[in-house]
Amino acid sequence: MRDSSCASKTSGSGKGELCNRQERKKHKVLGYHSDICGSYFDQYSVGSAEYSEADGQFMLRFNLNMIMTATDDFSSENKLGQGGFGTVHKGILPNGQEIAVKRLTKGSGQGDTEFKNEVSLLTRLQHRNLVKLLGFCSEGDEEILIYELVHNSSLDHFIFDEERRSLLTWDVRFRIIEGIARGLLYLHEDSQLTIIHRDLKASNILLDTEMNPKVADFGTARLFDADETRAETRRIAGTRGYMAPEYLNHGQISAKSDVYSFGVMLLEMISGERNNSFEGEGLAAFAWKRWVEGKPEIIIDPLLMDEPRNEIIKLIQIGLLCVQENAAKRPTMSSVILWFGSETMIIPLPKAPAMTGSQCQSEDGTMSMSNVFTELSSR
Repeated sequence: MRDSSCASKTSGSGKGELCNRQERKKHKVLGYHSDICGSYFDQYSVGSAEYSEADGQFMLRFNLNMIMTATDDFSSENKLGQGGFGTVHKGILPNGQEIAVKRLTKGSGQGDTEFKNEVSLLTRLQHRNLVKLLGFCSEGDEEILIYELVHNSSLDHFIFDEERRSLLTWDVRFRIIEGIARGLLYLHEDSQLTIIHRDLKASNILLDTEMNPKVADFGTARLFDADETRAETRRIAGTRGYMAPEYLNHGQISAKSDVYSFGVMLLEMISGERNNSFEGEGLAAFAWKRWVEGKPEIIIDPLLMDEPRNEIIKLIQIGLLCVQENAAKRPTMSSVILWFGSETMIIPLPKAPAMTGSQCQSEDGTMSMSNVFTELSSR
């Protein structure tokens, strides 16, 4: 929420000037202060929150007292989840708005990097299939991110739960799959930036009250320059089983890395099984073998047996195209969405995926990468 009376107060240099005392008092009562007001890198208190400008981006800074009050001192009753990054709590702001508060693990250098990365990226992104960052808090050794509250938790709490999975009819699953695809397309092609998520998986997909998906957790995301399509890194961050082989083994990042992760997740949505449930080969390799045998329906979740078989097999084909070993052969997310919406387009036949059991590990079971720093999660 902004007040246009502040927007016009700019100096000849283009930097904002202070609002007058009356205007600032009004903004404090309203609970906000225009992010256009103020000189570069200045910050203005707004009751319990303030706007801060950094690197040309405006973002809402909450003070710690407000967050402590909103979450009842991070009480266990308000705890929504926990991971390697820290904890997530539910909170309620003074205006009644419900929020999700991600409190990063204290003293973690990795957490500090991910915190800055997520704030930097999400302040510039707006899409219905991306989680919305409302602001942040950085006081002392506390680093906290404040998001819109997405009420139905994450996708893994549904697709991998025996009881809740029954709520995911094919129509619901397809809407979730398509929404994730549209969120990725926005990141890769349709926003002003080119962003590779790098940790796409069911636990990083949040579901709202209408089961619409929102891609979350941008702590390890990579921003590309306008003319950049591929990069290499020595810091491999992600989750085993969802990382493309060229990224895991050689540190090569591209949009096709996310496409691979999407393909794994798509096959999980169809089978209702975790990728790591298929020891020694992974879901992609298992699905590929059934495809070659002419029996792709074997991987379909029994709960979907009365659903449109041909449409589900079509999505198995698309999933296998996404997990092909050769990154150049994988489709773009724009192609995937076109295939989703067409009944007449000819979809290519997939080639073999990477056999994760042999590619990711050497004979002694250690990671087959040399001189590459890895941050892997088994979730």
